[in-house]
Amino acid sequence: MNETSSSANRLLILDDDPMIGQTIRRIAKMAGWDAEFTTEAELFFIQVENWCPDMIAIDLIMPGQDGVQVMTQLAKRDCRAGIIITSGMGGRVLDAAGRSATEHGLNIIGVLPKPFSPAQLRNLLTSETSVETNAGNTAGISAGIVQNRSNPSLNPADLQQALAQEQIQAFYQPKINCCNGSLSGFEALARWQHPTFGFIAPDHFIMLAESHQLIEKLTIQMAKTSLTWFSAFCQKPEIRSPSGINQGQLLKLSLNISALSIGDIALFEQIESYCQDLNILPEQIIFELTETSAMEDPTASLDTLTRLRMKGFQLSLDDFGTGFSSMLQLVRLPFTEIKVDKSFVLTARQSQESRTVVKSIIDLGHSLGLATTAEGIEDQETFIYLRENGCDLAQGYLIAHPMPANDVDNWIKHTGIDGLFREKNA
Repeated sequence: MNETSSSANRLLILDDDPMIGQTIRRIAKMAGWDAEFTTEAELFFIQVENWCPDMIAIDLIMPGQDGVQVMTQLAKRDCRAGIIITSGMGGRVLDAAGRSATEHGLNIIGVLPKPFSPAQLRNLLTSETSVETNAGNTAGISAGIVQNRSNPSLNPADLQQALAQEQIQAFYQPKINCCNGSLSGFEALARWQHPTFGFIAPDHFIMLAESHQLIEKLTIQMAKTSLTWFSAFCQKPEIRSPSGINQGQLLKLSLNISALSIGDIALFEQIESYCQDLNILPEQIIFELTETSAMEDPTASLDTLTRLRMKGFQLSLDDFGTGFSSMLQLVRLPFTEIKVDKSFVLTARQSQESRTVVKSIIDLGHSLGLATTAEGIEDQETFIYLRENGCDLAQGYLIAHPMPANDVDNWIKHTGIDGLFREKNA
């Protein structure tokens, strides 16, 4: 393998056609990337382990192990690199392969149908300023955080120490009104920047918390931090003004709830107490749950969520459209919002099937009187499609990466609730 600069982003290419592989490598190098190419799966996995690429380009049709098998192996190895899928197969096959990889937990950057132009590849390479992990409820990484190239072996003591030392921080990703571009609120997301290991993926430490009875402590810590910040933010004059950036609407804060916490009445009572102390109305808080959360104990879920709604709290069904019983949970539980799964939103620009699913979910939500939110919006074309089809709220990198509290004011000032969003609606 050639010696390469350690400062440049790294692209690893697996393709059985040497000409195509070398072409991708050349285009990437011209775009400022370190790039390596191989035709052999065995060598590819050695390079993944030793070279730690930031992004990987995989051809679907390969002798021996095909691209789907390769991606399955990457998922088992907990690969955090961004994935570009390339193939001469039809769009439906590419879409299906992308969805398969996403469901395995891989971070799919996009699909690249063959033949492709240099511009198409460059667009995918430049679409990610940082390597993102697909972490379900807690997906998204601030552009200011660089992922560590190793996969550290963490134990409960590490997480306990992180909670005690407040290494796990609350980041905030804005949600805007699709119709008028006004600020609707934020989703609070847990981010762990370890002093030794660097960035720890949320799915990694949340699973650790769930497995060792630390999820309540993590949730309470996140809720207290987020609500304290949110209360102060809502008191700012530019927010409170009827003509302010949220155009007089109540801002809302979304908090993610683990499946293991649905029956934890004490946890919800503690969050309610925080809200009362901070003068936050229950109507301003959205508890986000996945379908899996709602299914963990159907009876307990129904009791708990009904009581929360009676108190005025809002409920969101996250990742809607990916589970076998999403519809059942939507009908039987008192949700106020559904969030279109990001796997459909991310592929909406290229896939007619994804656009059809997105529109169907929006229409279903409206027919049930629910707000609809699309997350994972990364391009203007997708935003326009969602707005034209009646989606209520938008969230994604096009609007903003998740950011620490100190960056929110700068984002509003420089990114432009008054500029960027007005342009979206021009």
